[in-house]
Amino acid sequence: MIIPTMEYPLIEEGKFKYIETGPEKKETLMLLHGLMGGLSNFDDLVAHFSKNYNVSIPTLPIFETPMIQLSVQGLVNHVAEFVEFKGYDQVHVMGNSLGGHIALIYALGHPNKIHSLVLTGSSGLYEGAF
Repeated sequence: MIIPTMEYPLIEEGKFKYIETGPEKKETLMLLHGLMGGLSNFDDLVAHFSKNYNVSIPTLPIFETPMIQLSVQGLVNHVAEFVEFKGYDQVHVMGNSLGGHIALIYALGHPNKIHSLVLTGSSGLYEGAF
């Protein structure tokens, strides 16, 4: 279950659910949560970075996607579709745990969309493909 931060409501547009702090700001910092993470895990980061960045936190449809269709690549595709849907030119991406794994694969597949990449406690770093 994804619980929005107290200050920012969960926005639902099309197939996407997300929090966004200020789309009028020039640069976007996209935060990707982990498997058991929620948007509220990022409260302190949102409070700090929303002063200078549009902080965007898309929910990852981990529990809404049928198990047989769920994959890391499917979640990467969801993030790529979200970035295109929002029209972000380049993003700073910070991924935690599974979100870091998704961020890493997204960055490798879409280097022109990445301004910077931060991984925290990321899965995916020691798989043979990397």
